[in-house]
Amino acid sequence: MKINVLAFGVTKEIFGSGLVSLELTNDATIYNLKYALEQQYPRLKQLASYMVAVNNEYALPGDTIHERDEIAIIPPVSGG
Repeated sequence: MKINVLAFGVTKEIFGSGLVSLELTNDATIYNLKYALEQQYPRLKQLASYMVAVNNEYALPGDTIHERDEIAIIPPVSGG
């Protein structure tokens, strides 16, 4: 299945765009998504942590992705 992934902050810089498309298997999980992204964008591995949101909810590694889901990569947030 083809999915679109929204990127923000430093992840947008890593991807070179605010939106990237990936091909994943129909039974792909968040873990599979993160693995595929890190293979395509190795700099992503350098982040201390990042979260994945699916349909505006934080997702767990074992959660399944569906083709029409809205997926966003949430980079580490710092503030003061």
